[in-house]
Amino acid sequence: MSAATVAPHAPGIAGTRPVDRPARPATDAHAEPEGRERARQLFGVLAALPAGCPEHHRTREHLVEMHLPLVRFFARRYAGRGEPFDDLLQAGALGLVKAVDRFDPDRGLEFSTYAAPTILGEIRRHFRDRTWAVHVHRGLQELTGQVTRSATELSQELGRAPSVAELATRVGQPQERILEALDCAAAYTADSLEAPHGDDRTLGDTLGADDPAFIDVELHESLAPALSKLPDRERRILQLRFYGNMTQSQIAAQLGISQMHVSRLLARTLNRLRNELLTGG
Repeated sequence: MSAATVAPHAPGIAGTRPVDRPARPATDAHAEPEGRERARQLFGVLAALPAGCPEHHRTREHLVEMHLPLVRFFARRYAGRGEPFDDLLQAGALGLVKAVDRFDPDRGLEFSTYAAPTILGEIRRHFRDRTWAVHVHRGLQELTGQVTRSATELSQELGRAPSVAELATRVGQPQERILEALDCAAAYTADSLEAPHGDDRTLGDTLGADDPAFIDVELHESLAPALSKLPDRERRILQLRFYGNMTQSQIAAQLGISQMHVSRLLARTLNRLRNELLTGG
C-alpha cells in the first residue's frame, strides 16, 4: 500500500503525494543526519507559519509524508491479528497527523521518539474499538486490558492464579470493578452460530428449545373448559384429590360417601377429561 492510499483518508493530509521509499524500521527511518536535520527545519518552518495558510498546509503534508515509513513499521508489528493491514495503516496515519500537529521542536526531542507512542496508541485504539465481539465502553476495555496484564504478571510471581482481592490491590480498583473487567474479558470474542458442532450440526442447532412451561400453559387453557362442564361433586373430588392432596378415604369421609364410590367417580371423571383433551370436546 502506497503512502497515497493511507494519507488521503486521515484528517488534514488530503492530496498527499506518493512516497516510493521502502519501509524501514522505526530506529532507521531517519537515522541519516540529513533526514533528521531536514525534519527539524521543516518543523521550525511549520511553527513559524500561520495555521491555515497554503504554505503551512504544504509543509505539514511534507512532514507527514516523510514519516509514513514509521507508521508502516508499527502497523507491521500488529499485522496478522485479525484486522486488515490497510486499516492498521489508516489508524497509524491518524496518529502520525496528530503527532505532527502537537509536536514542539523546541523541547529537544526527535520527532520519531515523540510520535511513536501516539501512532501506537491509535493502532491499539483501533483494536479496542473494532475487535470486541460486543460493544464495551472504552473505560472498561482499558480496565480489562490492565486486569488481564496484571493477572499474567501475578500468576508468574505467585505461581498460581491470583485472587480477585490480589488483582484489586495490584490494579488499584475495587473488587467489584475487577469482577466486571473479568466478565468483560469474555466479550472480546464470540463463537459463530455457524461453527460446526458434531457431524451434521452447527452451534446454532444446539441452542434454543421448546419451553416445557408452554405445554403446561396449553394444558391449563385446554383443561379449564372441560372442568367447567363437570358436576359440582366431581369438581370437588378433583380439587380435594389433586390440590388438597387428600386420600380417597379422606375425601369419602368429607363428602359422606364410600371410598369405593369416590374411586369410581374419580376414575370416571379423569377418563372424561382425558377424552375432552384428546378430542377437543
